[in-house]
Amino acid sequence: MHPAIFNLGFRPFFTGACIFAVISIAYWLSIYLGGIPVNFVNLSPFQWHAHEMIYGYSLAVISGFLLTAVKNWTSQQTPHDGLLAALFSLWLLARLTWLFDAWLLDTSLIKLAAFFDLTFVLALMTAISLPIIRTKKWRQLAILTKLILLGTGNLMFYLGLFGYINDGVHLAIYGGLYLIIGLILTIGRRLIPFFIKLGVDSTTEPYNVRWLDLLSLVFFLVFFISELFLDIFWLPSLATTVLSITTTIRIIGWYTPGIWKTPLLWSLLLSLGFIDLGFIFIILRDWFSVSPYLATHAFGVGGIGVITMGMMARVTIGHTGRNLKSPPAILPYSLGLLLIGTLIRVVMPIFDEGHYTLWLGLSGGCWLLSFTTFCYAFLPILSQPRIDQKYG
Repeated sequence: MHPAIFNLGFRPFFTGACIFAVISIAYWLSIYLGGIPVNFVNLSPFQWHAHEMIYGYSLAVISGFLLTAVKNWTSQQTPHDGLLAALFSLWLLARLTWLFDAWLLDTSLIKLAAFFDLTFVLALMTAISLPIIRTKKWRQLAILTKLILLGTGNLMFYLGLFGYINDGVHLAIYGGLYLIIGLILTIGRRLIPFFIKLGVDSTTEPYNVRWLDLLSLVFFLVFFISELFLDIFWLPSLATTVLSITTTIRIIGWYTPGIWKTPLLWSLLLSLGFIDLGFIFIILRDWFSVSPYLATHAFGVGGIGVITMGMMARVTIGHTGRNLKSPPAILPYSLGLLLIGTLIRVVMPIFDEGHYTLWLGLSGGCWLLSFTTFCYAFLPILSQPRIDQKYG
């Protein structure tokens, strides 16, 4: 492996994330469709799958993005070389320990996985917070707060797993999912319109207003608290009605036909569209008994999956000195397969629930093809030194 892989945070964590996206979903499909026996102590295979996609895959992408972004925001060095390798190793050891636990049916390995996982999150929070505190970039505390909450969620997961907190596993899984959606909405509010304006060479200013930010923040907090901790059935749907409206306003206000020229732009808005769809599915779940898993996968596959792939591509291309206007030719197909897989997963069961297993298998197959082609295009870029080609 070339030493460049540990030059900056995005390199090892994006590498690990996209490889793990293939391995974990292939393993999950072999469990769900192939009937491979597993033993996750007091955990169902569904819960293991959810935990690893949230606190394994998604947190790896977030880690790579924040370690790279915080260095730019603060002009302070974030972990690199040996320190970065050690940080990444903690994440990797947690993922491998979970897999070995399932294969070897050895329940004692779960405690080791918990140690690696929680130590990683604590080290990551320290690495992110120190540059922000040193430079007094207090504006970034909102992002840091969500990272701390994600770490708390992972702690709750293990405390629930070991029987110390009632319903800890459920709260950690859904709390983690919603926190990542909140993080996307927080970061996206600043970055998506900036990228669109930069990418389409437009003099039009994307629509952003303060009242929309406040409305989105307040009702996201209402949704988060009511969904996880309150038993008021209409409150989550009320909150998601407002969130759907604010998200739709953002999509319309940020849209320009020029985004269709590059997948680095249209993937961002389409992922917001699936998050919007997730909010709508929450409303339909509460009032029309639609399956709750439709909202979960609209958020997880279409929202988080698409935007993380798009952001990994953009950060990798930009921070290795390549042309942002000429991404690898296979990228639109990788993103397209992921979008198709999302539609199969969240739309087809509405019309034909009797073939649910078929739709899940086809959707999983699209995910595997999508991330396999993404790995093929981007792993060589992530592992090689930066080139001198100018940005587009």
